[in-house]
Amino acid sequence: MSNPLVQAFFVGRAVAEVINERVEVALTDALSELGKFDAEAKEQLRQFTEEVMARANRAAESSATGKTTNSSSGADSLDLQAEIDELRAEIALLRSELQKYRHAAK
Repeated sequence: MSNPLVQAFFVGRAVAEVINERVEVALTDALSELGKFDAEAKEQLRQFTEEVMARANRAAESSATGKTTNSSSGADSLDLQAEIDELRAEIALLRSELQKYRHAAK
């Protein structure tokens, strides 16, 4: 390469190619991180929603049975067999009320 103009052209072209490749890698890495952040945010939102719904369902169930449970102590202090017996009694009561309603509607 005796002609400095031709040499400057090829050097400029090589510089442009290297810059283009590095920008491409940087952009790909940035988009990858953004995608990973988005996926993690969605997963955290899903977990948050599940936890909120689970707590709401537990609160609704405990209010339906007339009991309040402390979230820190949980269901450890409740007697499982007593809880089952109470639920069975409530089901029997609801069945009898439903039968009365059906007979009254006829």
